[in-house]
Amino acid sequence: MAFETQGFGLVPGEIRTVTLGDGRFGSKFFMLHIALKMLMGDRAKYVMLVSGLTFATLLMTQQNAIFQGLLRWTTSHMRNMRASIWVVEARVIQVNETKALRDTDVNRVRSVKSVDFAVPLYQGILKARSAEGSDKILQVIGLDRASLVGRPAVILQGNLADLRVPNSVFIDELAVERLSAGRAKPLGLGDSFEINDREARIVGICRTERHFFGYPYVFCTYDQALLFAPRQRKMLSMILAEPAAGWTPEAAAREIERQTGLKAFTVPEFTKSTVDWVFRETGIAFSFLTTIILGFIVGVAVAGQTFYSFVLENLRHLGALKAMGASAWLLAQMLLVQAFTVGLIGYGLGVGLTALFGYLVLPIGQPPFFLEASSLIKSLGAVLAICTFAALLGIRRVARLEAAVVFRN
Repeated sequence: MAFETQGFGLVPGEIRTVTLGDGRFGSKFFMLHIALKMLMGDRAKYVMLVSGLTFATLLMTQQNAIFQGLLRWTTSHMRNMRASIWVVEARVIQVNETKALRDTDVNRVRSVKSVDFAVPLYQGILKARSAEGSDKILQVIGLDRASLVGRPAVILQGNLADLRVPNSVFIDELAVERLSAGRAKPLGLGDSFEINDREARIVGICRTERHFFGYPYVFCTYDQALLFAPRQRKMLSMILAEPAAGWTPEAAAREIERQTGLKAFTVPEFTKSTVDWVFRETGIAFSFLTTIILGFIVGVAVAGQTFYSFVLENLRHLGALKAMGASAWLLAQMLLVQAFTVGLIGYGLGVGLTALFGYLVLPIGQPPFFLEASSLIKSLGAVLAICTFAALLGIRRVARLEAAVVFRN
């Protein structure tokens, strides 16, 4: 039996001979090839499907990457000041929160048998004055003078040992940018500015991850930080500790809690507690989740409606295939191939645009952007779900299709 394939987007007038064999076409791959020709032959529907899925992928992936970047900002303290165990006041539940401890708490933590060493840490939001005379808000970090535990990971200029000199500070790149406003050239080593009307002389420049509230980092010794900060009865913010030999951070943290009554977090525990706080106490998660869901709904609406319209326009061709012996399952496979083809193309374009967005904004630093492999997998799953839904709409229509439709006007 001969069958003219012009309607499927092949070469006009070309005749392909397809042989019936035990109720099916002789070549399934040929039929799937026909399905792709049908899809790409209708350029308008094809472009609309790919565009809709590209936009849905871009919206879901880009918004998720910004949200993950914001979450990383909330926990940047732990990567900027590295320690295995963070000891805080018993009511503290997230790393950006500070409830002052007594100075004697440091020795109490040091006395715990699971602790190798423990050092005090000051963190506070203080006011500085830039070269132009305007006030700037800084995140001041006071480190133990002897060990400098909690020091920044990346030093761009200067020597950490110089922090022990009175009135000396390390500042990060964001602090350089903000404090240099009004100057002919950026602040550098040896320059000074004021923190709470006290001189702060720059002896080093470092690189840090951005703080959740956008404050630049300034590092100094613990004693120096107490001089910069307004005097209060209790000044100790946190205690950084490391587990003794033979103790895991988790076991050491539980022992600290048992013996001191303070709260001790490992890095994973503090990260989880901080992220849980963001979900529970802020509207950030709900806002981004709403946008991601809207992206999914847009994909479902556009892909579902467009693909169903495409199937309706090709019912006569599908009826012809069914009349020639194609099974309902084979027709369903053809529709699935069509749907997943536009889905994967749209997904690839959407992820590519998301990566381009990240490439453009990362040097700027805003908005935050962090694209995880797990985010890409979730977006792929969402796109495949959209494609499956769109294909099922067509399969449901084709399942009720009568082969005789090809003979009707």
